Amino acid sequence: MLSYLIDFSNFMLRWLHVIAAIAWIGESIYFVMLDNGLKSPKDENCRKKGVFGEMWAVHGGGFYHNQKYATSPEKLPDDLHWSFWKAYTTWLSGFALFIILYMFNPGFYLVNPNSSWEWAANMTGWQANVLALTFLLLGWVVYNEMCKRISPNMERDGLLSIGVAIMMVVVAYLSTQMFSGRAAFLLTGAVMATAMSANVFFWIIPGQRRIVKAMKAGETPNPLDGKRGKQRSVHNTYFTLPVVLLMISNHYSFAYSHAYAWVIMALLIFAGALIRQYFVLMHAGKIRPGYPAAGVLLIMVAFWIGMPANQQANAGAESGTDIADVQAVIEQRCVACHAQSPTQPGFSAPPAGFAYDNLEQILHHKESIQQVVASGYMPLGNMTNMTDEERGLIGEWSE
Repeated sequence: MLSYLIDFSNFMLRWLHVIAAIAWIGESIYFVMLDNGLKSPKDENCRKKGVFGEMWAVHGGGFYHNQKYATSPEKLPDDLHWSFWKAYTTWLSGFALFIILYMFNPGFYLVNPNSSWEWAANMTGWQANVLALTFLLLGWVVYNEMCKRISPNMERDGLLSIGVAIMMVVVAYLSTQMFSGRAAFLLTGAVMATAMSANVFFWIIPGQRRIVKAMKAGETPNPLDGKRGKQRSVHNTYFTLPVVLLMISNHYSFAYSHAYAWVIMALLIFAGALIRQYFVLMHAGKIRPGYPAAGVLLIMVAFWIGMPANQQANAGAESGTDIADVQAVIEQRCVACHAQSPTQPGFSAPPAGFAYDNLEQILHHKESIQQVVASGYMPLGNMTNMTDEERGLIGEWSE
C-alpha cells in the first residue's frame, strides 16, 4: 500500500509540476515576446500619456492592443495582474518530487559509487541528502552574489553572462563527480530552476511591488528596481530551455551514464540558450539563423561524444558469449527491480517499464543494457554486487 501511495503521489505531483511549468514558462515566453515586439506608438495622445511601446496582435478571432508605459499611467487599476504563483508552484512541486523520488532512497538515486572522489563514492544516504540540499542552496548563493558583484547596476551584464556560463560548466562537472549520473543532470537543472524561482521571489516581485507603491504615492520609482527585474528575467529566459531538457534527461541513460556526462550536459545547456536567443531576437524583428545553427552543432557534438565507443567493435565480435550466460547474470543482478513483479522493496512496477524477466525485452534493449552496465550506472549503487567479470561478459555479448 505504501509503494502504491508513493507511486500515485509521484504521478499527481508530476502532473502538477508539468501544468505549473507550462503556465509559468508559457507566460514568461509571452512577455519576452511582447517586450521585444513593442514598437513606438504612432498616436500622439498615447505618447503624451507615457506609452513607451505598443503591439497589435490577432488571436482567437479577436484583436489585441498591448501597450507598455515608460512612466506611471494616469491610474493603476486595483486588479493589476501579477505573475508569481506559477513560478512558486513549479519549484515547490519539483522539490516535492525530488524528495519522493531521490531523497527517500538516496543510497540508490543520489550516491555515485563510481565517483573518482573517494568521499563521494562512500557517502551514506543522509550525507547525500544533505549534500544535495547544500548544492542547491550554494548554487543560488553563488549565482546571486555574481549578479550583485559583477553587474550591480546592470552595466556589465555581458560580462555577467560569461560568468554565469562558466558557473554552469563548473556546476555540471561537480554534480557528475558528487552524485549519480541521473541525479547530477537533475540537480544541475534544479540549480538553474532554483535561481529562476528565487529571482522571482527575491528580486522581480519585490522590485515590482516597490515600483507600484511609489507610483500610487505619486513618487518616482527607483530605476534600479526595473533594471534589476529585467536582468533577472532575461536570465530566466535563457535558463528555460536547458532546464526543461535536463528535467526530462532521466529517461536517457546514454547521456548521464557517459564518462564525459558533464561535457554533454554543458553542450546541451549552451545549445538550449543559443536556440532561445534565436527566438528572442526573432520577436524583435531580427532573424539570426546562426544561433540555432550553432545550437544544433553543439547538439551534434554532444551526440558524437555520447556515441558508444565499443558499439561497432562489438557488432562483429565473435566472443562466444552465450545468451544463456547473459540472461543468467541479468536474472541474478537486475531482475529484482526490472521484472513485471519486482521483489526489491520500494518498487511496485519495473523502473521505466523495462522488465528483464522476459528474453524478448533483454534482446530488444541490448545496447542500452550494455551501456548502463559498462558505465557502472546500473545496478543502482551496485546494490546486487555485479562483478567486473559479469560486466565484461555483458559488454562482450554480440549476437
